[in-house]
Amino acid sequence: MNPLDLSIIVVYLILMAVVGAWVAKKASRSAESYFLAGKSLPWWIIGVAHGSSGVDITGTMWFVMMFFIYGMKATWLLWVWPLFNVIFRMMYLGTWVRRSNVLTGAEWMRTRFGTSRGAEWAYVSVVVYALVSVVGFLSYAFQGIGKFTEPFFPWNLEIHWQSAVHLFGGHTLPLSLHLPSHYVYAILVMAVTGVYCVVGGMYSVVMNDLIQFALKVTAAIAVAVIAIAMITPEQIAAHVPAGWDNLFFGWGKLDLDWSGLIPALNPRIYGPMSEGGDGYSLFAFFTGMLFLKGVLVSMAGPTPNYAIQHILSTRSPREAALENMVMAVVSLTPRFLLIAGIAVLGIAFFGEDLAGMGAKVDFERILPDVVRDYVPIGFKGILIAALIASFMSTFVSTVNSGAAYVVNDIYKRYLRPDAPPKRYVVIAWITSTLVIILGIAFGFAIENVHSITEWIVSALVPAFEAPNVLKWHWWRLNGYGFLAGMVAGTAAAVAKIYVPIHPVFAFLLILAVSLLASVVVCLLTAAESDEILKSFYRTVRPWGFWGPVYEKCRQEDPGFQKNLDFRRDVFNLAVGLVWQTSLVSAPIYLVIQHWTELAVSLAVCAATSLILKFTWYDHLGPGDMYLTPPAATSTAPGATR
Repeated sequence: MNPLDLSIIVVYLILMAVVGAWVAKKASRSAESYFLAGKSLPWWIIGVAHGSSGVDITGTMWFVMMFFIYGMKATWLLWVWPLFNVIFRMMYLGTWVRRSNVLTGAEWMRTRFGTSRGAEWAYVSVVVYALVSVVGFLSYAFQGIGKFTEPFFPWNLEIHWQSAVHLFGGHTLPLSLHLPSHYVYAILVMAVTGVYCVVGGMYSVVMNDLIQFALKVTAAIAVAVIAIAMITPEQIAAHVPAGWDNLFFGWGKLDLDWSGLIPALNPRIYGPMSEGGDGYSLFAFFTGMLFLKGVLVSMAGPTPNYAIQHILSTRSPREAALENMVMAVVSLTPRFLLIAGIAVLGIAFFGEDLAGMGAKVDFERILPDVVRDYVPIGFKGILIAALIASFMSTFVSTVNSGAAYVVNDIYKRYLRPDAPPKRYVVIAWITSTLVIILGIAFGFAIENVHSITEWIVSALVPAFEAPNVLKWHWWRLNGYGFLAGMVAGTAAAVAKIYVPIHPVFAFLLILAVSLLASVVVCLLTAAESDEILKSFYRTVRPWGFWGPVYEKCRQEDPGFQKNLDFRRDVFNLAVGLVWQTSLVSAPIYLVIQHWTELAVSLAVCAATSLILKFTWYDHLGPGDMYLTPPAATSTAPGATR
C-alpha cells in the first residue's frame, strides 16, 4: 500500500469516528431516535442510505465472481437474492408496511394478529428469525471483509496459541487456537466498526451511508474509466469464451466453454454441486425457477432486518414508496459500474493467474487481488475506503436492526415496558455489542463466501416466505399458522446445512414445508378476531383474499372501498422489473464498450421511467395518509392513540 492510499483510508476512518461522536447525543434520546432516527429524515436521504446499505463487500465479491464466469448472463443470477424485491416495495409493499407506524417488523405483527395467544407466538417467532438472520448476515460479512483486507496490508497477523489445563488425576486437557491472518483482520475491522455502530444507532447508519455513497460513486467512475482506457473490446473478447457478452440465452444448456482459457471454470459451471459446481448448466430452467422464487420472496415483504427498519424510518407511506425508488437507483447503477470495471480488469490481467491455480482456483480473490495489483495509486485508496465503507454500512444497518428486536420486542415488551428512554439506549449498546460478538463467532464456522451466500438465499430466506406472503394476502391466516410456518421453515433451513441439494430445489422444498405447516395449522385453529382483522384491513388496505373482512367493513361503513390497485400494481411491477434490469445492464455495457447495447439499455430505461411516471408516481397517495394506527394494535413509542 502506498502512503497516499493509506492516508486516504485513515482519513476516512477518522471521519467515521468524528461522525459517530457527533450523532451519539442525538441517538441517545430515545429508542425511536436510536433505531429509526426519530422518523425525521427526508425520504431521499433514507433512500440513499438504504441503497448504500445494500452494497456490501461480500456480495460485491460474489457478483464480481459471477460476472467474471458468466458474463452478461450473470445479470439474471442477481435474481438469486432477489434484487427486484425493491421493485415490489416501491410499487406497493413499502406503503403497506409504513401504514402500520411501528418500530420493528415484530411489532408490526400486532397490527396483523392483535394480542391473542397465537399472535404472541407469531410475534416471538419473528424476533427469533430476525436474530438468526442478523447473525447469519454478520457471519457472511465476517468472511467477506477478512478475505478483502488481507491482500492489502503487509503484516502477517496469524495467531497460534497452545496451552493446557491440568485436571485431577494427573490428566491434562490440551488447548490450542489458530487464527489465520484474514480472520484477525476481520475481527479488527468489525471491532472498530462496532464502536462506531453502537454509539450512533440509525443516525450512524444514515451518515455512514451518505459518505459511503459519495466514495462509492467516485470509486466506481474511477475504476470504470481505468478499465475503458486500458482495455479494448478486442482484449476482452480474447480472454472470454464466445457468447460471454450476450445478455440472452437459449432453452438448452448454457453454452459457455472456458476449456481453452481457464479449464477449471467448465467443471464450475457444468459440474454437479456435490463436486463443487454451481449447477447452472440448465440456465433457462434455473433462471425461471429463480424468477418464481424471487416473486414469492418479494411478495412476502421486507425481511425483519435493516430493510424494514429503513422503510419504518420514513415520514409517511408515500415517502416509503419514494425511498425505495431512490434505493433501487443507488444500489444498482454505481455498484455495477464498479463490479464491471473490476471484473474486466480481472479478465484482462488476472486470468492467467487464475488458470495457474489449477483445480483449486479461488475466484473470491478476484476483487481484492485486482484492486491490489491493477488500480493506480490514489484511486486504490479511494476504492478500498469505498469498499470498507460498503462493509461498514451493511454491518451497522444489520447490527442496528438486530438490537432493535432485542430492545423493543424482548426487553421493552416483556421485562421493562415503562423504563426511561435512555435505559433502552443503554440496553441497545449492550445488545449491539453481543450481536457483533455472535456474528464473529459464527463466522469462524463458515467455509467461504459462496457457501454462506448460498445458504442465506436458498434456505434462510424461504423459511420466512410462505407465512409472510399469506399474512398480507389471505385473511384466514392466524398467529398459530404463522408460527407453524416460521418454525417448520426455519427447521428445514437448518437441515439444509447437512443435506447436499441444489439451492433452487432446496428453496422449493423449504417453501412447500413452510406453506403446508401454515395452512394446516391455521385451518385447525380459530381465526383472529373480527376487530383485529377489520382494523388491519382498514389501516393497511391490502389487496388479496379479504372478501369476508371487506363485507364486514362495508356493513359498518357502506362507503368503504376496497383496494382496487391490483392490476395497476402488477403492470407497474412488470415495467419496474424491466426498468431495474436496464439499470444493471447499462453500466456493464458501458465498461465492456458495447455501444449499441448501451444505447438500447438507456432507451429502455427512459421509456420505462416515463411509463412509471404516469402509472405509479402520479397515483401515490397524499403524504400524511394512514399515519395514525388503531389504538388497540400499536405499541410503538410515541404512537398516536
